[in-house]
Amino acid sequence: MPGSRQEVAGHRIEPKHGGPAEVSHAAITCESVWKIYGDDAGRVIAAIRTQDLDKAQALERFDAVVALADISFSVAAGEVFCVMGLSGSGKSTLVRHVNRLIEPSAGRILVDGEDVGRLSERDLRRLRSQKISMVFQSMALFPHRDVLNNVAYGLEIRGVPRAERRKIADRTLELVKLTGWERRYPHELSGGMQQRVGLARALATDPEILLLDEPFSALDPLIRRQLQDQFLELSRTLRKTTIFITHDLDEAIRLGDRIAIMKDGRIVQVGTPEDIVTRPADAYVADFVKGLSKLKLVHARTIMQPLDSYLAGRGAAALDGCPTASPDADLDTLIDLAGDGEKPIVVAQDGAGPLGVVTIGSLLRGIQGAK
Repeated sequence: MPGSRQEVAGHRIEPKHGGPAEVSHAAITCESVWKIYGDDAGRVIAAIRTQDLDKAQALERFDAVVALADISFSVAAGEVFCVMGLSGSGKSTLVRHVNRLIEPSAGRILVDGEDVGRLSERDLRRLRSQKISMVFQSMALFPHRDVLNNVAYGLEIRGVPRAERRKIADRTLELVKLTGWERRYPHELSGGMQQRVGLARALATDPEILLLDEPFSALDPLIRRQLQDQFLELSRTLRKTTIFITHDLDEAIRLGDRIAIMKDGRIVQVGTPEDIVTRPADAYVADFVKGLSKLKLVHARTIMQPLDSYLAGRGAAALDGCPTASPDADLDTLIDLAGDGEKPIVVAQDGAGPLGVVTIGSLLRGIQGAK
């Protein structure tokens, strides 16, 4: 999907993890999802809707905790959708609704158009064992099983023959760079390695959807960065639809095609990393992104001048000898390409030719806007 555009439930996204060029369907859709802990959830929801109560007011008046309030969004097939928020914002509660570990008080969750809330127990087990895999912050690896048999556990439950389980587990461990550790036990592994075993266990069943609930948050910064790199590589290769929960904005920006920011059980903004950082929806989001460098978040497609406009009165020869960049090139890359600024940078899409140009003026304006 590099350079392609997608639209899901009104949101246009610029996927950065690879995938099909055409517009993808919505793999996951949440429609006005509420979760109220307390008596008479319907009454609480009605009061919030009609009286615009906040979380604290609902707790005081009804002794009810509003975990999720009117959550609606869609995730495209193959998209990495990051949900970010502080502790207590509702992000972990939200992701557990997708595979129905938690039942909503109101609203619907659709997976490939199928209402998860209407599934029978049998169909729900099928969904969890075949279509969706979940990875938690705590891996909960089996201490009495070696790495290979931890990874193969889901296949064993599914009834896959031993030889095939071994083959799939070996291949998956190679993906997460743990070849040679098959016969080690969890207590012999570092925290980062245990995290990779957990990810391999989720991937071994070849699910369509991954739900990752703060999988790297307990790790040291260097190990965390390495696992983020590996996740990005796997995302480009496997193209799994992913909901990634995090409290770290840097992580969300680095990994997500789009980001949803939550506060007090509500989503306050959904957008691409560039949208979130350069066009925050309110003061809460603006405070999150304050001080964050935007040089890697503003792209050539955003600041380029249309090709026809630039060439008017100049002719095609004006592009001779100009450096080129992809529409996804960030400001850091464009600054390196600009050199002395005498020639514009041609923005070109593979297979589509030139789309526009970035002049020194538009580059400087982009840098100023990023500041």
